[in-house]
Amino acid sequence: MNRVDAHQHYWSVKRGDYGWLSPRDTVLYRDFMPADLMDLLADCGVSATVLIQAAATEDETRFLFDLARRYPSIAGVVGWVDFEAGDIDARIDRLIRVGGGKLKGLRPMVQDISDTTWLARASLDMTFDTITAKGLAFDALVKPQHLAVLEQRLCRHPALRAVLDHAGKPDIAGARFDTWSAQIAQIARNTTAYCKLSGLLTEAGPNAGIAELDAYVAHVFACFGAERIMWGSDWPVVTLSASYNKWFELSNELVRRHASGYEDAIFASNAIRFYRLGSPDIPE
Repeated sequence: MNRVDAHQHYWSVKRGDYGWLSPRDTVLYRDFMPADLMDLLADCGVSATVLIQAAATEDETRFLFDLARRYPSIAGVVGWVDFEAGDIDARIDRLIRVGGGKLKGLRPMVQDISDTTWLARASLDMTFDTITAKGLAFDALVKPQHLAVLEQRLCRHPALRAVLDHAGKPDIAGARFDTWSAQIAQIARNTTAYCKLSGLLTEAGPNAGIAELDAYVAHVFACFGAERIMWGSDWPVVTLSASYNKWFELSNELVRRHASGYEDAIFASNAIRFYRLGSPDIPE
């Protein structure tokens, strides 16, 4: 099976536009580039990845395009654009052109926006309609307090291909299951959104494992079904809690528990279909 990592990052600190990253982040405040990941991908049999933006600038998206041109393992890029720009149509067209076929989706960093109702703004309607019309996907980087307004946004755009990053970042360490779980169930029931099996170890705190994650993962599979879930490493952020290989091993065990027989879908074909990667982009 040619596995696909549907969520990973590269960054170069000297670029200077990672607003969330500071020298206090002793694990993450350094460069993470393709040479650092290649052996890990090979160890886990991952042949292609989707590279996700980590800075709220178009310059960073162009940096990711440059990496994608040089490293064939990068099957697609989810970039950033100013969702409130008056010339949003032209901006997206430029990114599509510069990306040379690698731009697969767009992601505003909703979790970092102080207005928790930002997604509800009517001024964003045209942007989401444009994303849909241009055949791009929308990655929702949100926390539990954003889930209700995310559902409203997705219901306004039923043709939009959307995926919930990191299962909506439940507060696993704080054992806050009930409100998150109810909102996840509603999004899965009322929209066509997909969900990423990613980022959960980071939300669970140090030394977390199957026992801490199991109820949350079981709920995600019960709500979305194996056909709407894709695996991602969230590397290098995952290294705050575990190695790439450890998260891959845990994920395989969780999938065996909750979606046995659907490994190919979760670790490859769902991401290929959702992001429209196409087999030519994925090296054998």
